[in-house]
This record gives sequence, structure tokens and C-alpha cells, in this order.
Amino acid sequence: MSELNYTEQIMEKIYNASREDVFVVTDFLEIADYHTVRQALLRLSKYGKIQKIMNGIYYCPQYSELLQEYEAPSPNRVAMAIARKYNWTIAPSGNTALNQLGLSTQVTAKWNYISDGPYHTFEIGRFELEFKHRNNKEISGMSYKTAMVIQALKTIGKDHITEDAKLILKKHLTTDEKEKLLQEGKQTTMWVYNVLKEISED
Repeated sequence: MSELNYTEQIMEKIYNASREDVFVVTDFLEIADYHTVRQALLRLSKYGKIQKIMNGIYYCPQYSELLQEYEAPSPNRVAMAIARKYNWTIAPSGNTALNQLGLSTQVTAKWNYISDGPYHTFEIGRFELEFKHRNNKEISGMSYKTAMVIQALKTIGKDHITEDAKLILKKHLTTDEKEKLLQEGKQTTMWVYNVLKEISED
């Protein structure tokens, strides 16, 4: 198959994805080998079909009629793409975790994550992504949602977790996610696990 056909398949997959999706080379290895995909993404970027966010990471910008400009990529989707690129396990922490779980409406330019990779920060347009290294006990073997909930609770603090916060988390989680909280959260601190048990109750 020619490189042009590979490029067409990659572009079709991008167009069929969510408008917020962010892509790395390894997302397309079922279509072609690493070098071919990398060259295809560079070619698509060169011709304006997609936009390069940073080395090896791309998205398909959408034009906002309201703002009269192309929309910036989702910081969280960029963070997840970086994690795929470097094979890190990550989870939102700090205010980022609180925002994603509906526990805070504070808007921040810095998006915080814990990671089993090295400490690193990335400047992406108007926002910054910060990855803080944590030991495996805090993140490995946990689903994304479980790790995020635990980080949110630690951010709030043992003495400041309200019944309203527990209710918000209870409503935010599916039955399956609550079951995972109980199983995966056993390795966290006792006070956090006690809150996880309350959140997981029907």
C-alpha cells in the first residue's frame, strides 16, 4: 500500500474521532509502522489538515464561530496523549482533580497530574501541564477514576471533606467505578479508604 493510502486512512480515523481527541503516533500503528505514521502526521500537519501541539502530538482544530478562531486543544486530552507517548500512568491531582469531579469551579492555567514517570512540565499555548512523580503505591494498579478520586480527597484534606462533597462524588461515579474504588483503594491511607467506602455505599 502506498504512503498516500496510509495517510488517507489516518486522516479518516482522525475525522471519525471525537472533536476533542489528541493523537500520538502509536494511536495509528494498526494502520502502518511507526516511521510511516510519523511521516503521514507530519505531512498532514504541513498541509494544515491537523495541527502539531508538540513533538509527536497532534489534534484536529475546530473553528469556533462564536470566538471567530480555532479552538485550543483540551488540556486533559493533551495530558493523556503525553502519557501514551511516554508510557506513563497518570491521574489528575490538586485543583485539576477537583474540577474534573465537579468539586470546584476554579479556573486555572496550570493542570496538575501525578505520574509514575519523571517530574516534567509542558507549556502548551495558554496553559501548563505539570506531572509530579509519585511512587507506584499511589497510582499503579488503579483505574484513572480511582486515582483521581483519591487525589481529590487528599487535596481537600481529612478535616475538610463535607457531606456535600461526598454526595457530589457519589453522583459522579458509576456503579462499576464505585466497585473499583473499594477494590483498588485498599492500598491508600485508612482515612481516605473510609471516605471511599462511604462514597461507594448505595
